[in-house]
Amino acid sequence: MRCCEEKRGRGYWAKRAVFIPIAIAAGIFLFGFVVMSLWNCILPAVIGVGTITFWQALGILVLSKILFGGFHPKHGHSKSAMHHHDWHHKWMQMTPEERAKMKAEWRGRCQPCEPEEKKD
Repeated sequence: MRCCEEKRGRGYWAKRAVFIPIAIAAGIFLFGFVVMSLWNCILPAVIGVGTITFWQALGILVLSKILFGGFHPKHGHSKSAMHHHDWHHKWMQMTPEERAKMKAEWRGRCQPCEPEEKKD
């Protein structure tokens, strides 16, 4: 957990802008390669189907996402929403003294950063 926000310069975001697309492409390549390898190693011997190419494996991944996972947003309660509800319930059950103690503990955990000394 970061209590003290650090200044993020251009280099931070530039690295992210380069790294994230590369990581996504690598993940897609890896999943496609795993599906192709598993299909070609297992299914021809077991059920007598032909082997597939990398692009066919990616197509199978997309098709399985459409058929079994869908592209709709997730509805219902997420873990964070449930976690928030649990904390709200606990907070409402606390006495004013317990609430004050909890606030003091959290304030103590997250102190403001000391300004850096200038190096001349």
